[in-house]
Amino acid sequence: MKQIVKKKYPVTYKDKKDWITFTKRLENIYDKDTDFIKQNTTENKIRRLDLHGLSLNQANKIVKKFIIESFEGGYKKLLIITGKGLRSKVHKNPYLSEQMNVLKYSVPEFIKNDEDLFEKISRISTADLKDGGEGAFYIFFKKVKKSIE
Repeated sequence: MKQIVKKKYPVTYKDKKDWITFTKRLENIYDKDTDFIKQNTTENKIRRLDLHGLSLNQANKIVKKFIIESFEGGYKKLLIITGKGLRSKVHKNPYLSEQMNVLKYSVPEFIKNDEDLFEKISRISTADLKDGGEGAFYIFFKKVKKSIE
């Protein structure tokens, strides 16, 4: 087995000088540790729930509990993955409404019609493509008004 040896280049005086100048200006240095801490606070985290494979009743119960727990836990944004409904067998039953029995449509309607849940929510929107696109949606909570005592 051949061993690959990387060519080493000597560090020049100019390289050292440039490095010292660069590190003296702290605003040039990205502090990934503090940024990571900021990203991982409860306020900035996106809490996620996947509803694939659940019935409409199961999904609605889980969603209600999930929203209440997340709101009380201080989360600001939720991602709920419903799927696109492409594998749903609802279209085979002529007595069921395809629009309201596919989780993609029915879960947001359930949330909007539940006053206890909807009063906590500022908006619901389709997820970005990286988070599921048409098969998922975001829930953004209203800001909690802290009372001054």
